[in-house]
Amino acid sequence: MGGGDQDWWFDEAAGPLVRPYAMTRGRTRPNAPNLNLVTQIRVSRSPSDPSSLTPEHLQIIELCKTPLSVAEVAAYLNVPLVVVKVLISDLIERGDVLAGAMFQTTEITDTKLLQAVLDGIRRI
Repeated sequence: MGGGDQDWWFDEAAGPLVRPYAMTRGRTRPNAPNLNLVTQIRVSRSPSDPSSLTPEHLQIIELCKTPLSVAEVAAYLNVPLVVVKVLISDLIERGDVLAGAMFQTTEITDTKLLQAVLDGIRRI
């Protein structure tokens, strides 16, 4: 098959393609068992040395300077939910991020916003 054997690894619009399991080194289950779509993730006060992290891990840390749900992180990274759960689980084990119910200190009373979030979760 000549020089075209590697064409499936490249997409002209997207560049080199990375399969999701490559991001998690083949892992499909997060070590943190309680991560779900609405679990809030935020950066811890004292993250560890980032030099051993993958670009995806670093993106999660950057995104979660403001608390985000697992579903929001998956949407921003545009990767499958299971991949995001594994990556977030790695960061929880390292102490780089914290997971909790809600880190927000203000109450959300805008029903249109809440409905938009609910509609977005249903589309996932």
